[in-house]
Amino acid sequence: MKRLLTILVLAALLGFAVFKAGSWWLADQRMAEARQALSESGVLERGKISSGIAGSLVLSGAYWQDFELTQPLIVDRAEFEAGSPLALLKALMNPADLPARWSLQAEGLALVLEATMFRNWVTADGSRDSEHATLFALSCAPDPRQQLGSGDLLRMGITRLAGELILSQTPERVHLELNSENTGSLELNWPGARINLLSPEATLASSSQPIEVTLRDGGLMRRVAAYCAREAGAEITEWAGRAVQAFETRLNARGWRASEQLLALYRQWLIEGGEVTATVQLGSDTLGIPVHSEEEGADGSIAWALEYNGAAVPDVFLQKAEPVVAEPPKEALEPVVPRENPAITRWYIEDLEQAATWEGRKVRVTLSNGNVVEGHLANVTERELEVARTVAGGEVAYPIAIRAITMFEIWRRGHAQ
Repeated sequence: MKRLLTILVLAALLGFAVFKAGSWWLADQRMAEARQALSESGVLERGKISSGIAGSLVLSGAYWQDFELTQPLIVDRAEFEAGSPLALLKALMNPADLPARWSLQAEGLALVLEATMFRNWVTADGSRDSEHATLFALSCAPDPRQQLGSGDLLRMGITRLAGELILSQTPERVHLELNSENTGSLELNWPGARINLLSPEATLASSSQPIEVTLRDGGLMRRVAAYCAREAGAEITEWAGRAVQAFETRLNARGWRASEQLLALYRQWLIEGGEVTATVQLGSDTLGIPVHSEEEGADGSIAWALEYNGAAVPDVFLQKAEPVVAEPPKEALEPVVPRENPAITRWYIEDLEQAATWEGRKVRVTLSNGNVVEGHLANVTERELEVARTVAGGEVAYPIAIRAITMFEIWRRGHAQ
């Protein structure tokens, strides 16, 4: 009996060791394959690998460095729960053979913000922004072409994006939650969907049912509205009106006309934020928003299933129309430099992403250590600025790393009102 017990204990220890070694080796192989598949877009660092006897796999200290971004996305801890050791080993041997029920939780997600988040070669020709990306663009300056960017978030006191991700698969649905510290949350429920790690196309085609999306801003929109209105020299309601008008113009250029209720909802969201719950249909040109003909009235029979702060919003729809492309004003052909008022001259905070447009001008740079450097902007590169200062009758250019800059100011005449 004693010998049998010893054999069982030794077999259990051996099985545990085989499981730990096998799961580590298989995870290392799968991460190496993922790193190779993503090598054209960036660098994936898997960090440390560990596993649990209950069927969990944990990655610690991982990160993703996209080649287009200046900062990496840090993943402090990511845990995959397969439900059992056998299910975990099967999933690692063949990622297409995932169990019917599994979950992934990523904690400590963090992306440090810089005034310039995209590398120069990405934004040099302005081709990065897609048609859909500019539909909801917000202007935070007198010139409407100067849109909300990472430099604006820094000046609002948001120095990084951080939070956690929860993704769960059940036989009935896919559920995703993305919760952030100070920029709200996003929640998705997709009935009938099935995630295929090897084929995103198969995942998108796995269910024809609409996705229920819940977006909560966590108070961010009020901060954005107050900041952008101040920077644009307008009242909050006036700034929101401009943003709604720009949104309507971009919709018209695509051949759509928004209902009055849709425009009113967008305006309210810009000013107050809150919680929006809606259904989204993949594969639809309008993402599931109903389309009325010009002859149809808003009788409520065909409307988007949408709730704002828990209350249903009626008469949210689009109408098909001939695309109307507005002629760009003459100012659109000019450099993105604010108009100036000769009667006012002082320091103005400017977007570090537009630093190259201010070469030769008097600047003041505040560093992360609190030091302030003042002089003439001599040169701008992808990684640093050169600020020239007069020393002993001559001029010396000081290189300053862009990532060390917390505030970039220009000495110039004020905005025209």
